[in-house]
Amino acid sequence: MGKYSEIFVGIDTAKKKHAVAIADAGRDGETRYLGEIDSAPATVERVLKKLASKYEKVRSAMKLDQRVMGSIGRS
Repeated sequence: MGKYSEIFVGIDTAKKKHAVAIADAGRDGETRYLGEIDSAPATVERVLKKLASKYEKVRSAMKLDQRVMGSIGRS
């Protein structure tokens, strides 16, 4: 790590666990699956803060589970 100053973080969300992967910026950037984390907001924040401490720029995206999307869309 540290070769690239920017990474992209992908988070596939689900009710109990989220899958996390990162990709280095650039065409030749390496992609890595980091594993699953607890879905608690504090856990997600802790992971993103840890990554932010190692890279200059962290960009993130989330893929929401259908059940999560349904509960967001309905009040």
